[in-house]
Amino acid sequence: MQKVLVVVDMQNDFIDGALGTKEAVAIVPGVKEKIENFDGVVLFTRDTHETYYLDTQEGQKLPVPHCIRDTEGWQIRSELDALRKTEPIDKETFGSTDLAGELAMNEDNEIESITFVGLCTDICVISNALLAKASLPEVPIIVDAKCCAGVTPESHENALKAMEACQIQIDR
Repeated sequence: MQKVLVVVDMQNDFIDGALGTKEAVAIVPGVKEKIENFDGVVLFTRDTHETYYLDTQEGQKLPVPHCIRDTEGWQIRSELDALRKTEPIDKETFGSTDLAGELAMNEDNEIESITFVGLCTDICVISNALLAKASLPEVPIIVDAKCCAGVTPESHENALKAMEACQIQIDR
C-alpha cells in the first residue's frame, strides 16, 4: 500500500505573481513541510498555458495571462521544486486527465490514499480531487485545507464544503 500526495499548481504566478494572494503566500511553508514529511509518492501538477492564452476560452473568461510556459510565473516555487523527485504533470485545463490516468494506472500498487494540497482550492484542487474520486472511487481522497488557498477565503471554504459533500475527506 502506498500513499500519494498531489501538489497542485504551486507556481509563482499563483503564489505572488499575476494571480497571487496573501493566502497563497501563507501556505508555502506548510506545503513545504507536508512534502518533506510525507511518507509516500509525491506528484506535482503545473498549470501550463501558451502565448495565445488570451485567445482560449479560459483566457476570455479570465483575461490575466498566467503560467505561460517557460516564464518565471510558470515555475514551481523554488523551495518546493527542490523537493520534487518526478517530472511535473503539465496541465492545460483545471483538471488533469493525465493525473487521473496516472493514478488509475497505479491502482495495482494498491494506493492507500491520495492527499491534495495547493492552489487554487476552488478551481484546480477541487477539479483534480473530483477526477481522482471518479477514477478511484474506493480510494480515500483527502484535502489538507491548511495547505490550500482559494481565489478568496470564501471561495476556498465553498470548495471545501462541495468536496466534503462528494465524500472527500477534508483535514482542517
